[in-house]
Amino acid sequence: MPRLSNRRIVATAGYLALAAADSYLAGRRGVGARRARHVTKPLLMPALATSTRMAVGEHNTGLTRGVRAAQLFSWGGDVALLGRGEPSFLAGVGSFFAAHLSYIGGFGSVKDSRAGVDAPGAKAGAATWVAAAPVMAVAAGRKDPVLRLPIAAYAAVLSTMFATSTMLDTELRASARRRILAGTSLFLLSDSLLGVQKFLRAEPSAALETAVMATYTTGQWLIAEGAVAASRAH
Repeated sequence: MPRLSNRRIVATAGYLALAAADSYLAGRRGVGARRARHVTKPLLMPALATSTRMAVGEHNTGLTRGVRAAQLFSWGGDVALLGRGEPSFLAGVGSFFAAHLSYIGGFGSVKDSRAGVDAPGAKAGAATWVAAAPVMAVAAGRKDPVLRLPIAAYAAVLSTMFATSTMLDTELRASARRRILAGTSLFLLSDSLLGVQKFLRAEPSAALETAVMATYTTGQWLIAEGAVAASRAH
């Protein structure tokens, strides 16, 4: 067991190092930074998935299965978004759509049976969609009408993912629930910043690119750590 623990520490440290490097590179301009990101970005989710798998061990649950599936689809999204052009962007949106569905399934497996559509988290998710989805869909449609529906649908599944993370069973360890909620909040923030960068700004911002990746990678890590802690306690 100590050896496994040490290996997990290495895998986690590897993920955090890759996350820091890729966040930095995202804000850099030039061919060198772009080429380097073709190494760092595709390695993010495999490193996190390895750390998660080592931590879960025999404690695999519906929650951790959902998280691990989301990590796989997120990897597909990461790779797709390295490409340029609308086909690559839509492929990335589709992959992350599937990732959020996986998260929703995982969170749903440990949902508080008393939480309904009138729960504060559900209302917050709905309010987020109402506030952001129309703006992003319209802005995306101005660039290309084909994007309008996919962006509206993606905003809906993203808001639902966030809402379900607020309705976890209160019997789960409180620290685990807090990590998951912090992670989904950062994921929501990351995608919101990405939407602003892609659809609302006339010129791309290097600082915003870094912020998108920093919040995304931190959010993914917190969700994974929260799920692991919850499954072990369960």
